[in-house]
Amino acid sequence: MLFRESAASLAQRTHVEGRISEVLAENFLHRHHHQPHPSEVRSWERSIPALANTLVEAGLGAVEVLLEYSLPLTSKRADVILAGVHPGTGEPSYVVVELKQWSEAHPEDSDPLRCRVDAYPEPVLHPVAQVRGYCDYLVSFNGALEQSPDSVAGVAYLHNATEFGVAGLRTVVEDHRGRMFTGEQRGALQHHLRALLAPKSGADAADALLQGKARPSRQLMKVAADEVRTREQFVLLDEQRLAYETVMSAVRKARRSNHKQVVVVAGGPGSGKSVIALSLLGDLYRRGVPALHATGSQSFTKTMRKVAGARKPEVQHLFRYFNSFMEAEPNDLDVLVCDEAHRLRRTSANRYTRAALRTGRPQVAELMDAARVPVFLLDQHQVVRPGEMGTVDEIREAAAAQGLECTVVRLDSQFRCGGSEAYLGWVTGLLGLEGDGPTVWEPDGKVQLLTVDSPHELEELLAARRAEGYGARMSAGYCWKWTKKITPGMTALPPDVVIGGWERPWNLFGDRSLLGAPPAALWATDPAGFGQVGCVYTAQGFEYDWSGVIMGPDLVWRTDRWVVDRTASKDPVFTKATPDEDVDRLVRNTYKVLLTRGMIGTVVYSTDPETREKLRSLMPADA
Repeated sequence: MLFRESAASLAQRTHVEGRISEVLAENFLHRHHHQPHPSEVRSWERSIPALANTLVEAGLGAVEVLLEYSLPLTSKRADVILAGVHPGTGEPSYVVVELKQWSEAHPEDSDPLRCRVDAYPEPVLHPVAQVRGYCDYLVSFNGALEQSPDSVAGVAYLHNATEFGVAGLRTVVEDHRGRMFTGEQRGALQHHLRALLAPKSGADAADALLQGKARPSRQLMKVAADEVRTREQFVLLDEQRLAYETVMSAVRKARRSNHKQVVVVAGGPGSGKSVIALSLLGDLYRRGVPALHATGSQSFTKTMRKVAGARKPEVQHLFRYFNSFMEAEPNDLDVLVCDEAHRLRRTSANRYTRAALRTGRPQVAELMDAARVPVFLLDQHQVVRPGEMGTVDEIREAAAAQGLECTVVRLDSQFRCGGSEAYLGWVTGLLGLEGDGPTVWEPDGKVQLLTVDSPHELEELLAARRAEGYGARMSAGYCWKWTKKITPGMTALPPDVVIGGWERPWNLFGDRSLLGAPPAALWATDPAGFGQVGCVYTAQGFEYDWSGVIMGPDLVWRTDRWVVDRTASKDPVFTKATPDEDVDRLVRNTYKVLLTRGMIGTVVYSTDPETREKLRSLMPADA
């Protein structure tokens, strides 16, 4: 939250003391460590006074106004939350307000949940759907609302719009968590707010909301079965919902007129790509629309098959691999959801492929041919193997080569790492992937970042977090040989990862549980995975509460820069033919993946003394 004040004080501030935008911009810089976008500042200048005056004229000057409220465990912010007392029950009452400066808007291609607004080049989400999503999310993730979900209402206020200018948006059904008012309906908005908020102080209600415990995000694998088989479990926000609606619109068009369209959803770690994928698959599956989910990750696919298909084996068949479509009939599916599409390969052929299928045909072309609506969800900074080619530009080029329309939706927000955009920026800067290089981590209250001086400390700290009820995993760069064959007579997994007197096994190789350890595909989700060290291939695509990362000798700090030592890597995918610049990029990407798995906190240890000293200078030494 950037600012809190009563409506009366806020209105006074905007009239007498100058622009509220200056205060918000200063608070924004302090909180996020960068300046707000000029368009956001303009919206503060124009929209907040309009709402404050409306509240005061409605006799609600004592209501507490929370500006730019951060939704728990995400980087998303609600424009305004009004906190007060319900006039009927006397209990706390909250109204989430989405403010729009639009003068007019029109539904996109007869799809009411997507809008066309002149100021934006691409369709945007309908404001009622947007504010409803914020309400649903707030109730799901703020413990103060657990026993009173009906205490939250939602309003979209288009204070510059006329009824004529947004008439096409009125087809969307409104409810308690999603009502839309234009500037012409100012009186109706005041009447609506008076029905939800009494003319009394909202300070106590605001305190209760702000002190509510943020419940951890629902783990993807724990709800996958219900998501696919029963009902929608996830709340999709803003660009997530827009991506979902973009795909569903393409599906309707494809079924109506045999139309074919490629959709790309691009976002960083934890931006919700797999949540979108599961929401799409679940909805399509329940509607009887032919659709499949595919990835290039054995761990992700096998986990999905096990969890989502535990009691219904046919559900397992919904989850495939990218190389499963070499012989697929064109457009045999309505939808193919390609998750983790940054792991696309040049071709699907491998050493086991029949000679007749070794055509050299690009894998992306096979996937596009297989469905009327192929959907690619990707993060091009998670490419960690030579030969992976899943980028937005390459998919666009492949679509253009087939004469297909390609729509790109970008996910700017993220939900992993406590929803901390600052942390993701810090990681990419630390590794030299973006920005000006390593900077000192400034805690933002969303995620915890620690460094330790030994692997013993790292494991003990994670074990303590597990004792408190959190999930935790250790992972490392691929700098130790991995014993993949467990021979009869072994009583424990081989301790391959050896650092001084500390030694632990890599996660188990293969599809079967052995010696108390889960199969590789379930290392990240089975509680028995703690105690083994995961590599990037078993960690990628997953998340856990606490992440312990061991940086090996393949990436070390020397004086003023990172040095990648390819000879220290034991990853068999790096061959003599892999150029040094590719190894450099892929090793850095590997550590970016490992450093962005933690939902609540990350603990980092380096095997190299100089690197440990550099890390100590950039982050806290203890909790």
